[in-house]
Amino acid sequence: MNPALLEILCCPETHQPLREAEALLLEELNAAIRAGDLKNRAGKKVEEPLEGGLVRQDMAFLYPVRRGIPVMLIDEAIPLAPARRTQERL
Repeated sequence: MNPALLEILCCPETHQPLREAEALLLEELNAAIRAGDLKNRAGKKVEEPLEGGLVRQDMAFLYPVRRGIPVMLIDEAIPLAPARRTQERL
């Protein structure tokens, strides 16, 4: 992701800063997608594998990156499990 773009992007809901998702998190989410277990904030099943993502500062949501473009729509955000948020802060 272009660092200049990442610097100006923020969560459209809370305006919190975003950071790029780590590879391990993307692997876990993609495994959940393959298993058919991942839903976005709107409750729609996520079917397309994630090539990247932007994680909100509070670790509550990930905004997917598709074909190199961040999808900054609140309903498209993917909720992150509370256990994952705690682990990431450590």
